[in-house]
Amino acid sequence: MPVVSIYSQSLLRNRHLHIARDSELLQTIYRRVEEELVIDFKVFFIINVLKFALYFSLVVIFYSLLYVVQNPALFICTYIAFGFFTLLLAFNFSHDCSHNTLFKSKKANNFCFIALYTLVGAHGEAWKQRHVQSHHYAPNVKGYDSDLKISKLIRIIPGSPWLWCHKFQHVYAPIAYTTYSLFWILVKDFYLLYSIDDYNQVKNPSYHLSFWLQKSFYFGAIFVLPMLYGQQAWGIVLLGFLLMHLSQSLFLLLTFFMTHHVEGTLYPVTSEDGTISTSWVMNQIKSSNDMHPFSKTANFILGGFNNHIAHHLFPHIHHTYYPQLSQILYSVLEEHNIQPNQTSYLGGILSHFKLLKRMSKP
Repeated sequence: MPVVSIYSQSLLRNRHLHIARDSELLQTIYRRVEEELVIDFKVFFIINVLKFALYFSLVVIFYSLLYVVQNPALFICTYIAFGFFTLLLAFNFSHDCSHNTLFKSKKANNFCFIALYTLVGAHGEAWKQRHVQSHHYAPNVKGYDSDLKISKLIRIIPGSPWLWCHKFQHVYAPIAYTTYSLFWILVKDFYLLYSIDDYNQVKNPSYHLSFWLQKSFYFGAIFVLPMLYGQQAWGIVLLGFLLMHLSQSLFLLLTFFMTHHVEGTLYPVTSEDGTISTSWVMNQIKSSNDMHPFSKTANFILGGFNNHIAHHLFPHIHHTYYPQLSQILYSVLEEHNIQPNQTSYLGGILSHFKLLKRMSKP
């Protein structure tokens, strides 16, 4: 099974510097992965069926409990647990589906992707467009990576404008992070729906219909129905829903930020004509951070987000293979005296806040 050329490499690299040494490195990585990576579809099938059964069952169990739990405190804990396992389900399946690596059929991948994104309240189509065409194109590059368009309250890009409040960003960041998922589903998605963007996304009637169906299902199933048919007063349901999002959002952002925004990750700059100051392969390697890259347990829980260098170089390969792929990748990088960014999960959180502290100074 060939592992190269699913995505157009010319498209991904045409704004980066063309450095012969790095091009040779990339070809070596491709060759070694193609020669050494063992693709076992039977193991792949068993692992993903078991993983889906586990996470989906937990989602169904905790959602069902929303209708029968009578103790208010236990009800709120149930809401939080439902949000947590829904997020893990999305981590492990929707991201791969956005890159068409779970099923052979693009339609099946897209259906699964949209369904799972609907469960977390986000509009899948808008995110997918930006993730594939922007973030994977040039991670951590201002003006290219849409993921860098975060709140002005957080300063992580070297040379970006400094505000007086940034002095305290490492203190207030955890509080700010808890609001992200609510901001995403209640503000960001609607802004993107009605704004003109740079991604040539056709927002025809079917696009609008899909948006409103997804939003209606989410708020109806996750908030309105538990309020109407559960055992709690509407105020407790609202509190549970909000606390679910606060905890879900903190876990989501800390996990996402650790993949690219820790001490040592690269933020390439661009010249006046838009040329990015590094090669495509070094942009992917140096702007990403791994967490326990060889651990099958971490891979099982985080759905490959902990193998982020492997994912950026091989987005067309399913995350099940990333621990094995990372072994091959790290071996090649070591032979070329290249040190990838790597932390533990907790170490990544600490490193992220150290980065915030460093960037709090003008």
